[in-house]
Amino acid sequence: MDIIPTKTPNSVKLLFPNYTWDFYAKKGKKIYLTFDDGPIPDVTEFVLDQLQFFGAKATFFCIGENIKKHPNIFKKIIANEHSIGNHTMNHLKARKNKLDVYIENVFECEKKIAEHSIIENKLFRPPYGQLSKSKLTTLKNAGYKIILWDVLSKDWDKNTSPEECLHNVISNSKNGSIVVFHDSIKAYRNLQYALPKVLEYFTEKEYTFDSI
Repeated sequence: MDIIPTKTPNSVKLLFPNYTWDFYAKKGKKIYLTFDDGPIPDVTEFVLDQLQFFGAKATFFCIGENIKKHPNIFKKIIANEHSIGNHTMNHLKARKNKLDVYIENVFECEKKIAEHSIIENKLFRPPYGQLSKSKLTTLKNAGYKIILWDVLSKDWDKNTSPEECLHNVISNSKNGSIVVFHDSIKAYRNLQYALPKVLEYFTEKEYTFDSI
């Protein structure tokens, strides 16, 4: 089994320069929280409540099928003025799907997003971080900005404790970091513990949380 690092090595970032991994070059003390796989009842709403309490903005990489199932929760994300990103219609793995199938799935999600929101900034995060050269080129030519991450919370991992999840974020994040959480059912236990503490910790250190 591959060991997924909680901090993306600089060597990996240099190897894949067409992806956005962080915003280190930007001035100020900012962290960019991102949430994958929603919207999901209760979980996404918990995230929205925490963000509102701390006056934080974030970016939600949504699965089109979940937008279809839970449009009212998706509308809450929009109403709270967070950014929206595309995470495919059905959480497809790039390595297991042909180019035309994968791209059509991305476009299907885009249509679902557009039913409820004006797409001002075409952001895309590939499920599992998988993306072949041909798919990357096609998406970039379609105007997408590919957003990966600098810090991985591992909130979805059943072998990650809530305390470890918090540590993964606190110990690795710095100005410009893009942090991955998941507003999903399997991440909810760790998310409930770690997210409020992350927001409190960095707020006390005078960081702000911005959307992409």
